[in-house]
Order: sequence, then structure tokens, then C-alpha cells
Amino acid sequence: MAVIMKKLFNKNLLFPLLGTRLIFLILTLVTSSCAPVQADVTNTPTAPTMVVTPAAATPEWFDMKLIDVQTGETFTMNDYAGKVILLETMAIWCPNCTVQGNEIRNLHKALGNPDDLISVSLDIDVNEDDAALKEYADGYGFDWHFAIAPLEVARALGNLYTAQYLNPPLAPMLIIDRKGDVHHLEYGIKDVETLQEAIEPYLEK
Repeated sequence: MAVIMKKLFNKNLLFPLLGTRLIFLILTLVTSSCAPVQADVTNTPTAPTMVVTPAAATPEWFDMKLIDVQTGETFTMNDYAGKVILLETMAIWCPNCTVQGNEIRNLHKALGNPDDLISVSLDIDVNEDDAALKEYADGYGFDWHFAIAPLEVARALGNLYTAQYLNPPLAPMLIIDRKGDVHHLEYGIKDVETLQEAIEPYLEK
């Protein structure tokens, strides 16, 4: 910048023509071009504030039918009213989902496989089907509900609980308590101890 200004002031004919205002404008532009550019930093998404849905007004998606790919049976969230539901959204291609699935299995084992804890894994990838999801669940020995999320259910999850529920690598999970209230867990893989700490208070109620 100093070199540019020296050249400007050395041009005896240029200075009167440009004028003080134009010189100041050039100085401003040169200064701004030399300023460092601040990097764009994207924060890791955090779990939304806990959403509590009164049992008297449960979301419509609670009554939307899902098909368990391992048994072929149809079920809804409302079928398990009075029990505790641990729900995750996932996809077959997602390695984090497989890790999280192993932790869900460890959770049931650590709690002694209680009958009032229902786990549900919803595949939200529209390109995956029942046969592929069944093969996936069978292959890893996951024995809880696995279902392809209908578009209406996926849309409801995204609209009600943020679009992060449609991003499987974040390992989105929520708990539906005995009253039908919805409680969000932190994003990211949760080990068995973290899951147990989160779920036990609702099982004890």
C-alpha cells in the first residue's frame, strides 16, 4: 500500500486531477483488500430444547402406521402408550448408526431387557427398502423394531424436532415417556452409560 501511495504522490500531474476524495477512496479500497478474511466456522449442531407434548395432544405421527421389517407386523407409537420408547433415525449406509445400534443393544442387556422399554429404529433414507433394512438388522443381530419411515413420518420428525432428525450421522434420538411426552437426547453417538442415565428416570416413573 505504501508503494502505491508513493507512486500516486510522485505523479505531479495525477494528484491535482484525482483530487483528495479520489485518493482517499483508493486508499480505502487498498486497505480493505489487505484485511484478513475471517473464516466461516460452522458449529456442531446441538440438541433442540426439550419438547414436551402433552399426552392429551400427542403428535399425529404417533398414530401413523409403521411396518416392522423383521416380522412384517404393523405398529404405531400409540400402540406402546404407557411404555417408554427410545427412537432413533438412521440409515443403512451410516456407520455411526451401526455403532449406536450396538449401544442400544447393550442398553437393553444392561437393564435386563425390560418389557416396558421399546426401541424403534426408523430408516429415513428414501432409497432404502424393507428387504435391505431387514438384512441389515438381521446381520447385526438387532432385534427391536426396524422400519422404513414413511414420508409423512419423516416430514413430521423434521418439522417438529428440527431437520437434524433427517441427518443419520448425527445419531438423533428421542425418548417418548409413559405419558407421551417427547424428550430429546444430545446429538452424537451415545454409549450405553449415557443412554442408561437418560432412560432410567422415565422407566422408574
